[in-house]
Amino acid sequence: MKIKYDPKVDAAYISFKKGPVELTTMRITEDISVDFGPGEDIVGIEVLDASKHLELSRKHPKIELENLVSG
Repeated sequence: MKIKYDPKVDAAYISFKKGPVELTTMRITEDISVDFGPGEDIVGIEVLDASKHLELSRKHPKIELENLVSG
């Protein structure tokens, strides 16, 4: 899993799968979309206005991992 944050546009993307796949995107709310791949597997989640929805600091975003190892 990889999480990317772009503070310039305040958007976050959480990707669960690697590599290019054909996607179907479903907008859940105005700011949140889910990308589905073959077999309806969730490939990623995009969050716009991420600092509000994910309680991130745009200057110093931090995430906390539980029961996971980073890197």
